Amino acid sequence: MSHQFHQGQPVLHVGAALDQAKAVVLMLHGRGASAEDILSLSSEFKHNQVAYLAPQAAGYQWYPNRFIAPIESNEPYLSSALTVIGDLINHVQAAGIPQEQIVLLGFSQGACLALEYSARKAMRYGGVIGLSGALIGPSDTPRTYPGTLNRTPVFLGCSDVDFHIPVDRVIESASVFRQMGATVTERIYPNMGHTINEDEIGFVDDLLRSLVG
Repeated sequence: MSHQFHQGQPVLHVGAALDQAKAVVLMLHGRGASAEDILSLSSEFKHNQVAYLAPQAAGYQWYPNRFIAPIESNEPYLSSALTVIGDLINHVQAAGIPQEQIVLLGFSQGACLALEYSARKAMRYGGVIGLSGALIGPSDTPRTYPGTLNRTPVFLGCSDVDFHIPVDRVIESASVFRQMGATVTERIYPNMGHTINEDEIGFVDDLLRSLVG
């Protein structure tokens, strides 16, 4: 991996302009993928007044090792990636979009990142969507995050046989988010590949409809 951090990488934007948007979805791509790839998912949602922003990871990955590796083995890339999310949220809020109208959505490595960010920076979000992901770190990582998610809708969807994401880690993450006061939807799909399915897309579509009215 090149010693390059994620600050200063492009952020792609489709949908409503920020000054016209009622809600914003921050979309985080998976390992080996691109901002364009995850942004293409926005075509599934037919809502005006939603802006979709997708930052690009340096080297097409947010951190070098698996999400279950020791956290320090994924530094300093992980911290850089979390900073990108925080900076983007600040940018969106500066444009007048309140925190509770901001949705964090990620797939695979991006899902792990979205979940970890929202746990570490607990507050009321518009939603947190983890598609084939879980909280970052080995299974013995203490999950004593401060703060409350204050009924934030949190969605965790994953296959029961996902090679990259052990299903017990998804279930553990759902439990952590419940303890943090989120409204958690956990859906485990039998024998699904490492992919995004229509049921998950439907959940996000309904969530966005509820945010833009």
